[in-house]
Amino acid sequence: MSSILFEVKNNIALITLNRPEKFNAFNREMALLLQNILDQCTTDDAIRAIYLTGSGKAFCAGQDLGELVGENPPGFEVILAEHYNPIVSRIRLIEKPVICAVNGVAAGAGANIALACDVVVASSSAAFIQAFSKIGLIPDSGGTFTLPRLIGFAKASALMMLGDKVNATEAERIGMIYKVFPDETFATESFKIAETLSQMPTKGLAYTKAALNASFNNSLEEQLLKEDELQYKAAHTYDYNEGVKAFIEKRVPVFKGE
Repeated sequence: MSSILFEVKNNIALITLNRPEKFNAFNREMALLLQNILDQCTTDDAIRAIYLTGSGKAFCAGQDLGELVGENPPGFEVILAEHYNPIVSRIRLIEKPVICAVNGVAAGAGANIALACDVVVASSSAAFIQAFSKIGLIPDSGGTFTLPRLIGFAKASALMMLGDKVNATEAERIGMIYKVFPDETFATESFKIAETLSQMPTKGLAYTKAALNASFNNSLEEQLLKEDELQYKAAHTYDYNEGVKAFIEKRVPVFKGE
């Protein structure tokens, strides 16, 4: 059985981490496969949104520690440079919205990969744990970059050092994630977000993502120039013209992602 399930449904790439017996913890095969799938999503113009979730009771427990104590284990220089860093970079740079549907516990690298996505929602029974300190490690997978920007330095520092479990309701309250849905409706409600985004102006969403990425390092003046650049590109897309025409004609726009 594949460690990741992948299908394309109505312009949506549905990616499911699929090692439920290991709480979807990453090993090398799974990490490299996810990178390959994200590369397919990048080049397939039919895909206009990406929906990432997990099978079973967990979203992702982070690194499969069993791989680290087996025969010829990969070192952390390999795990970070070849597994997690490329995954996070792909999620941030792919010119399509990535929705992460956290169906259960997201711990360690699993939590930080989830938080790197564009829209993060969780089931009511889900939780987030910066588990690294429990085994003497530091947060990786972009966590030290992303989490302070989501919830503030003080809160992020405490969660990373103490390794507290944050339930889904609290994660929403502090701004870590977008929304929480009841377990019984989670799959349906979270997928509706992917469906909505898959029908929106894909290039405009990509330019929004690019602007947000740039904002991490730009001054205000630099960011204003970046907005000028990206708005010019957005204003020359098919979808912008369709959106304006639909507004004037008082009809629902039909975007093509072009």
